[in-house]
Amino acid sequence: MKKINILCSAADAASQNIKNHLLQNAHWEQIETTPDNWKELVSIYDNPKIRILEIEGHHIYEDRIDEKMRSSGFDTDMIIVASKHKSSDGRSVLTAHFTGNPDTADFGGRPKELSVAAPHMLRCILKNMKKRSEGIDYEVNMESTHHGPTELKTPMVYAEIGSSEIQWNDQEAGNIASKAILGAIRDFISPKDDGGYIPVAVGFGGGHYASRQTELILDAEVTFGHNFPDYQLAFVDREMMVQAFDKSRADFAYFDRKSMNAKERERLFSLINELHYILLRESDIREIGRIPWDIFMDIKNRCNELCPDGKFRATDIFISQIERSRHKGGKTYGEIVLCSINYELFQETVKANRKFTEEMLERCAPIYMERNNGTLSNTILGIGEDTKSAMQNVTNECIKILKEHYEIKYIPDENILCIISEKFDPKAAKELGIPPGPMLGELAKGNPVTLEEKTITPEMVHKIKVKRIQLSD
Repeated sequence: MKKINILCSAADAASQNIKNHLLQNAHWEQIETTPDNWKELVSIYDNPKIRILEIEGHHIYEDRIDEKMRSSGFDTDMIIVASKHKSSDGRSVLTAHFTGNPDTADFGGRPKELSVAAPHMLRCILKNMKKRSEGIDYEVNMESTHHGPTELKTPMVYAEIGSSEIQWNDQEAGNIASKAILGAIRDFISPKDDGGYIPVAVGFGGGHYASRQTELILDAEVTFGHNFPDYQLAFVDREMMVQAFDKSRADFAYFDRKSMNAKERERLFSLINELHYILLRESDIREIGRIPWDIFMDIKNRCNELCPDGKFRATDIFISQIERSRHKGGKTYGEIVLCSINYELFQETVKANRKFTEEMLERCAPIYMERNNGTLSNTILGIGEDTKSAMQNVTNECIKILKEHYEIKYIPDENILCIISEKFDPKAAKELGIPPGPMLGELAKGNPVTLEEKTITPEMVHKIKVKRIQLSD
């Protein structure tokens, strides 16, 4: 990998603050001679894996700066820009974001153009900012895509201090930002663990500070490329969406649904479907940390076939199946198996007690599903032959739940389960002369009543109902 370039600006107070602390927090060799073909370059600091390039002007107007770097002998695979974040609210914030102009180019770059994003580096920067800012009064946020430069072929990410001169010159903030950048570079180059692929999303919705997206980056096994806030969604047409996915190298889309206008949400959803992109809910994304991305997508596709637009829940049983089925020395897994619980049995169990049914599925089923209308599916998924055993366990647990609510009889020769229940019959009560009102209510509750010195017992107004379920052929 080529050296990572950290770009700083002499015209940017926060950039200078971060640069000064970068020089203190790592060992550097200053390169005294600057290239003749790059007059705006004022200083160069070098170490084995990183270099700092300081320019006179503001970086947001530096389109094609990666070409300048290359032609000057500073070729790189990635650019991190140390910058200020400016906002009228004056909040204390550490941010990271990508550059681009969904509409006009008012602050550098070109209209309708996005830069090449560096999603995994952004995640490393934000996580390091969060870890190092504990105990000080600074928020950590991913910002939505904005300003220039945009005309680049090299991935670029901004790391910023905001939002006014007070914060730009805050030495503690400069020290934290510099250490976050250095730590992020170390984590990016040499990950501490082999946690597998971190998928990339393009985000839609929310404010300029993409709070829900930031939360997912910090708490889940996902990162984000370009993000379009609510006020920019109208500018996202087919071409802009394709550009965002391509330049983020994204795996799926994410909607901050609660913030989005319903009409805009439907328009973007149609566009995503037309382009054959994937849209994941937050609940889906939070499952990724427990399931490797390749197997997650296999499961997601299977679930979409069975329960379009539904949700799935992977339990601890499934995580154990993954570990047992993983091939030694590799990351391939066993075959995903689908098993269906007897439909009538499952529906009666849910009807008897949905809460207990969900708790039972959490204990016994590797993966279970909920349809988009909120009903539970009777199909479970898992890896290999263990799934059939799980199906039998779920069947047995369904019968246990039903036993708590009904009288159960099993006919072995026919493999039929009989569910015997009593149901209040208002017609029978009326025939016995019970008037509408409290007496009818008492009988419905199972209590006897007296009418004209005659006792009417619940048995006289309840019908026995027998439901026969064929468990197998």
